[in-house]
Formats: sequence, structure tokens, C-alpha cells
Amino acid sequence: MTLNADRKRIERLRREIENHNYRYYVLDDPQISDAQYDRLMRELIALERAHPELVTPDSPTQRVGAKPLTEFGTVEHAVPMLSIENALEEGELRKWVGRTYKALETQKVDFALEPKLDGLAVSLIYRDGVLVTGATRGDGAVGEDVTENLRTVRNIPLRLRSEKAQVPPLFEARGEVVISKPDFAKLNAARLEKGEEPFANPRNAAAGSIRQLDPRVTAGRPLSMFVYGVGVVEGAEFASHSESLDFAESLGLRVVPQRAVVADASGVVEWYKKILAKRDGFFVEMDGLVVKVNDLAMQRRLGVRSRSSRCVIAWKFPAHEETTVVEGVEWSVGRTGAITPVAALRPVHIGGVTVSSATLHNADEIKRLDVRVGDTVVVQRAGDVIPKIVKVVKSLRTGGETVPEPPRVCPVCGSKVVCGEDEVAIRCQNVACPAQIKGNIAHFASKAAMDIDGLGGKIIEQLYAKKMIADPGDLYSLRGGEVAKLERMAEKSAANLIAVVKTSKERGFAHVLYALGIRNVGEHVARLLAENFADIDAIRTAAPEDFIEIDGIGPVVAEAIGSFFGNARNVEFVEKLRRAGVRLERGEAEVVAGRGALAGMSFVFTGSLGRMTRDEAKNMARERGARVSNSVSAATDYVVAGEKAGSKLARAEKLGVKIIGEEEFIGMCDLDKRS
Repeated sequence: MTLNADRKRIERLRREIENHNYRYYVLDDPQISDAQYDRLMRELIALERAHPELVTPDSPTQRVGAKPLTEFGTVEHAVPMLSIENALEEGELRKWVGRTYKALETQKVDFALEPKLDGLAVSLIYRDGVLVTGATRGDGAVGEDVTENLRTVRNIPLRLRSEKAQVPPLFEARGEVVISKPDFAKLNAARLEKGEEPFANPRNAAAGSIRQLDPRVTAGRPLSMFVYGVGVVEGAEFASHSESLDFAESLGLRVVPQRAVVADASGVVEWYKKILAKRDGFFVEMDGLVVKVNDLAMQRRLGVRSRSSRCVIAWKFPAHEETTVVEGVEWSVGRTGAITPVAALRPVHIGGVTVSSATLHNADEIKRLDVRVGDTVVVQRAGDVIPKIVKVVKSLRTGGETVPEPPRVCPVCGSKVVCGEDEVAIRCQNVACPAQIKGNIAHFASKAAMDIDGLGGKIIEQLYAKKMIADPGDLYSLRGGEVAKLERMAEKSAANLIAVVKTSKERGFAHVLYALGIRNVGEHVARLLAENFADIDAIRTAAPEDFIEIDGIGPVVAEAIGSFFGNARNVEFVEKLRRAGVRLERGEAEVVAGRGALAGMSFVFTGSLGRMTRDEAKNMARERGARVSNSVSAATDYVVAGEKAGSKLARAEKLGVKIIGEEEFIGMCDLDKRS
């Protein structure tokens, strides 16, 4: 193609990709599959690599993250990003409304309402429709320049849309960067699986992600931005706050949801109650209702204080943090034998729930917090997160507080406890400990494992106490008549439970592997094992190096798998599942996602690829059923070699492994789509 033809194709691809981004990230209405989107993006990447002089800052390819920074610059806000006055109860809100009426000398005031999202406040500056600056709120007058990081946030347009409105020469959008509750749960689960510390809450995760010196880290986080206001604008005028947000939305920006305009304080109260009722089920954390005078001329008449505006107030929701007293420390035994300290608290009401206990994680956490029995502490609860102590109020100590001591024997079975060389947790090593057995049964029945709905803790307690089950495998020997005799059970509910247990036998191989409760084998590692081994026997007889060869499995996990199958009790447990008819082999649907042209093949990638990154190539292979490894062995079917391929290429030549190029690999993948 000629340069001019390539330029036109690049421009067309950019428009098409940005339109699909808009439909996916803003409208939640995608029109093409992920695979189709990936093909468009790969074509654009290839063309831009061929013509680097045609790359522009607003190209969709520029979201991947720039080079790491050594420090953030500063941005002075043309109009200060002021803080908001808070109201904690209805009376304070009504007083504010009364002051507003008095200052404006009228009671005909419309109020714009929107949920107060709990994230990081930022400003976006667009010149001629192109994003040029992104900054944090900072102290309100000066913020940090985080432009490169904000460019990676998928629902922030790099170029404003002009289909519904004329794009102004200068436009500033202000909003909140957040992480949704489901994405936050996945992010923390992934961090725990890697042995990393989980984030305390979505707000901290969002703020920490935006303030990364390496934009590539930010690009890997599931961030979104919602516009709640408009700053400096040239070339457009608005009569009201709600009108300005409608305009921002027409430019392709995603504005804060659940908005309303009401005519008086009673309307505010009614909407507050509606939003509060949705709080726990809302997709992002929100901590209040923002109430603004809607008319912009009235806003200007009201003016500002030194750090806040008189035209807006935040009516906060009931706190997710409260202070209470530690009345004792109890030690709980988990399914792996880990003994965890739990603080017994003086009951306190937090966010609509009475909290009487909070996790302390381990003995090291007790030392870090310096928490003692009798201390006054700050307890945090966000959404469905287990309550935890975040701070000790040491100024309130009387001298009568006592330091909790870790137990020397298991509080459940009395066995001696041990602490591993590289661990902070103390453990009960008695595999017959009732707490571990019941914990393993609960894990086995969990949704991500065998998904035995209806088998809760109280039923497990009864089944174990009556010696109806001694391990999860015994669930498949239960009879409806026996279960119906348990407390709060009847024939119908017992029959339903037995039916669910029977259905669980058909759970996929990855779910079964996770259900086994092998230490350090979470959902992700279980999927890797299911992708790389045909059945449970192949895993049981594999050598540690066979596991380590799998991308994503290291020596610690490999050792844990070997230890599990080296225990005779565990082998008998697996055989019990086999006799019960539980699926212990990989089904066709688990071999591949899609049609699976590469099913059963093993690939290693080395060198720099031209049309995609190695990670993208690995994902393409996995999606088509292939096994991907980081090292070349005699079991490798193909080595895909790019530019500057190193020792892996030499080893492949030595072992006689077939070596192919990127284009041949892509051709193999395309066969999958045509089949």
C-alpha cells in the first residue's frame, strides 16, 4: 500500500476502534466480539509500527502506558477544585437548604443530585477535542500531572466525539476515577494468589493506581472515570449544572449515574433514601449524595468560602468506619490449619450492620497495629468486606490493656502448633482437626469449587457432629432421609440438597481441582492445571519440573501439589471422589475456549513479534486450546520465533522442535476461525 493509502486506513481504523471503545466502555453496548476488536487493534498496531511518523497522541494504541516517570509534575487548576461541605443528618441538610434560600432570596431553587462516588478526583483538559492534560485534585489549587496514567483509563476518550455536539476549543471535565466492586474483588483475589498484599478498599486501589510512576502498571488496573462536573470551557455555555453534564455526555464522556433534579428539600430527602437503599448493591462504592444548586447563575451569586463552595453539599451515608473497644482476641482455625486471630469487639453499628468481630490476620499484624485487649480501635467495613481494625487510638489507653499471646496448642484439637520458616502464620498440623475438616468441606462446596448451593456452615456442623461426613467425599454418600432429620431441614429441602450434590459431579475439571483444597492452588492455578493435564492421574504422577514448566506456576506451588498427592489420606479422598463419579478428567469444553484448532499443542514464544506482543500471542494460543510454556522441552510442539530470539531458539534447534514464524502462527489461529 502507498503511504497515503496507509494513512487513510489508519485514520479509519482509529475512528472505528474509538467508536467500539465508546460503545463498550461508555454505553455498555458492544457491537463486535473481543476477537474482532483484537483484529482491528492488531492491524492498527502493525500499520503504526510501519509508519511511526503517523502515530498521534489520541490513537487508541497509545493507551498501553508510556515509559516510567521519575516523579510527577504539577498542574495549576485554572478554577480551584474546591472541597465540599458535609451534612451527616437530615436536619443539617435542611439547614443548608434554608441558608441557600435566604442567600438567594427565593425558595424556587432546583437541586441537582448525584451519588458521591468514592474514588480519586481528577481533571481532564481537552484542547480542540484532544486530551492534553490530566491531573489529580491535589490541594485544590495545584494537582499532580498524571496525564500518561489517565490516558490508560479505557472509558476516558483520548479525543472527544462530535456526533451530537460541537467540540469546544477548550473543555475541562472533572470526575472521579474508581474501581467497581466486582473488579476490586478480582484484583485482590489475583494479588492474594500472587502472594501480594490486598488493597484495603476500592478508593485506595484507584488512587494508588493513578499515582503509579509506571503508567504500564496503571494500564493493567480495571479503572473507570465518571464526570461529575465541568470546569473551564471556551466555545460553549450552559444555564445549569445538569445541562453541562448532558453536554459532557454528548462528547463521549461517561457521567456519574443515578442523577436527578428536584425542586425542594423533601425531594432531596426522598432521593437520598432511594440512593441509600441501593448502596450495597451499587456497582461502585459511594459514600453519600451530592446536592448542588442546579442553576449556574445562582451558583455564582452564592460564591465560595476559602476551601468550599456555598452552592453544594454532600449528605454523607452512615459511616463504614466506627470506633469501639477490643474485648478479647480469639484464635480461629482455618481449613489449611492456619490459626488466625480474631478481635472480639464491643458491638458497634457500622454501615447498617452490627459488627462484633474483626480479623487481625496473624500475629505479625497484631504487632504492627500494636493492638491490645482493652484498646479503643477504629474498625472499617466497606460493602461485603470482612470488618477489620485499621487503627488503635493509643491516646485513650489507661495502662490496663493486655497484649494477646498466640496459642501454643490448637484451640480446637489441642495439637501442638508450628510456624514455618518462611511464614508468619502459625498452624495446626493435625489433618484430623475438626476445624480443618469442616473448613475443607465448606471450601469444597463453595461457588467457585463444586457450587453445592444450600450446604451452609450450620448444616456442615450438624453433618459432622452426627458423623454423617468425615471429609467432602462423604457428601456423595448422603441420603435424603438422613438429611431431612437435621434441624431446620425437611424432606423437600433435603431432596434439593441431595440433587445439587449429585449435579456437582459434572463440574468442570478446573473446579474440581480448586475444590480439592490444595494449598496455594487458587482458581487461576487450577485452570492452568486443567489446561495442561488431561486428568487427575497425570497431575498425581507429574514431577515438580512438569509444573514449573507451566507459565504461572512456580516452585512453591509445585511443591504444594506434590505434598498434597504424597499424603495417603488425600489420595484416598481423591479415590472416594472417583468412586462417587465426580469428573476427574478434562472435558472437551475445557480443552479449548472456541473451536480449538490448536487443542493439545504446546507452544513456546521467543523474541520480539511484529504484529502483537508475546502476551497477546500467548493468549491467542490459549484461547484456541494450546498449552503455553516458558521453556522448551521435548514435549514442545512449536516454538514461535520473532526477532532477536535467544537461547530458546537454540534449544529448540537442538531438540528438533518445529520452529515457525509469527505469520505461520497467525495462520494456524485463523484456521480456527474458518472451521
